Amino acid sequence: QVQLVESGGGLVQAGGSLRLSCAASGRTFSRYPMGWFRQAPGKGREFVAGINWSGKSTYYSDSVKGRFTISRDNAKNTVHLQMNSLKPEDTAVYYCATGSSYDRASAYNYWGQGTQVTVSS
Repeated sequence: QVQLVESGGGLVQAGGSLRLSCAASGRTFSRYPMGWFRQAPGKGREFVAGINWSGKSTYYSDSVKGRFTISRDNAKNTVHLQMNSLKPEDTAVYYCATGSSYDRASAYNYWGQGTQVTVSS
């Protein structure tokens, strides 16, 4: 059974940084793409970033490109999302996910419970 556990969320001022982490278990982590999604209050889930199995290919939504960086450590079964220059509109619950394609939102089919990120103005 795939388990994804996020950590690192919190409250930060606009312009600040946070680093989210996701610990994965239940299958061979290094074989699968990983991604981060977010959902703000009253909005749908947004695909933010994805990374392929090797870490050599990444995807970013236009809303975070240049500010967020996704990375993975296959030896530790973890994926990270470094978030810089945070804006109030980045406020959301952030979810770690895994699936079959790193750059297609519809390919993700396992989800963590989420971690709250709040950016104050």
